[in-house]
Amino acid sequence: MSLRRFAPLLTGALTMAAAATTAAADAERGHELYESRCGGCHSLDANRVGPAHRGVYGRKAGTAPGFGYSPAVRNATVVWEEATLDAWLTNPQALIPGQRMNFRVSAAQDRADIIAYLRQESRK
Repeated sequence: MSLRRFAPLLTGALTMAAAATTAAADAERGHELYESRCGGCHSLDANRVGPAHRGVYGRKAGTAPGFGYSPAVRNATVVWEEATLDAWLTNPQALIPGQRMNFRVSAAQDRADIIAYLRQESRK
């Protein structure tokens, strides 16, 4: 049996699962998680060890002004949206091999909440 036959079904299932998680996401809790887990290296408005995150949702990876990205991230074709941010927070190295971030968020609900917060703040 060819896996190609099932690719559309798998893609649809992953999209629905991401949407269901996001629908239950809590941006307020995401703010708390962002401050406690991400704030040591990132801020919304200033580049630190990691790039600034305001406007990250919908932005192409490696394009935050003034940040010195790794060649892997600069050359990536990733656009930061629900699925890509979830994959990044799950395992950055798997999404963009050669990148420099060595932090993961293991709990799916925590990732969804952080993503909801980043999406909310990207609109401001």
